[in-house]
Amino acid sequence: MNLKGIIRQLTPPFLTSAYRHFRYGPPEAMYGHFGDYSSWQAALADSAGYDGEAIFEKVFEALILVRDKKAVYERDSVLFDKIQYSWPLLSALLWIAALKDLKLNIIDFGGSLGSSYYQNIGMLGVLKEVKWNIIEQPKFVECGKKHFENGQLKFYYDLNSCMKSEKSEVILLSSVIQYLEDSYALLDDIVKRDFEFIIIDRTIFFDDEDRITVQRVPPSIYDASYPCRVFNRQKFLRYFSEGYDLIYDFEALGGNVFVESTAARYEGYLFQKKVRQNN
Repeated sequence: MNLKGIIRQLTPPFLTSAYRHFRYGPPEAMYGHFGDYSSWQAALADSAGYDGEAIFEKVFEALILVRDKKAVYERDSVLFDKIQYSWPLLSALLWIAALKDLKLNIIDFGGSLGSSYYQNIGMLGVLKEVKWNIIEQPKFVECGKKHFENGQLKFYYDLNSCMKSEKSEVILLSSVIQYLEDSYALLDDIVKRDFEFIIIDRTIFFDDEDRITVQRVPPSIYDASYPCRVFNRQKFLRYFSEGYDLIYDFEALGGNVFVESTAARYEGYLFQKKVRQNN
């Protein structure tokens, strides 16, 4: 553990709260995206990181209730009394299925224990076939295989193993790419694999240069902080411009936010592979 981590563990909670209030202002201003870090490691050193058992347990407990129809909808471990649809995302899924004989075979990269699956499966039930394949961290995959897999929902450790099993033509990246240290390496890999459709959802963008921040999460969700990359919109879109057409963009769940004093927005994009013309 680094020195900041040791200090954080030894500091009484009331002093931590007092420091946050002094630095960020009133409680509502203490949460969100902060800083402009020189590297991912610098941001990680100034945050608690992702590997929190409490986060995993809260997500698991919430989605078990959704699976068993004792709760209606979960997002980021928070339960809701009705489904908050992302209508642009659902429209993209149904549009793709309409092009594929009413069949949908999707890879949900970083899909937790099935959050987007459970959010949308009620509406997707009109299709002839749904195959929803989640790629996640090992403990999520192990838990998913044990408690959540069914005839439609499957879990995999990586893209290679998933694509050996499933011939998915669409990949969904929802609220995940900004939390990966090597975001652009993953984008490179995805583009090279020639998916016919790529869906980006719940990803934060602004007009400034890419910025590495620390995202501090309100305790009402879970007490956590971790590195988060805020993308320059045009740079991000250029990654797809050579091989893909942008079908449409949309405001994603999360809406408008601020990265400290800079306006940003959670957005989504639907891309389709360009058709190569034969000479």
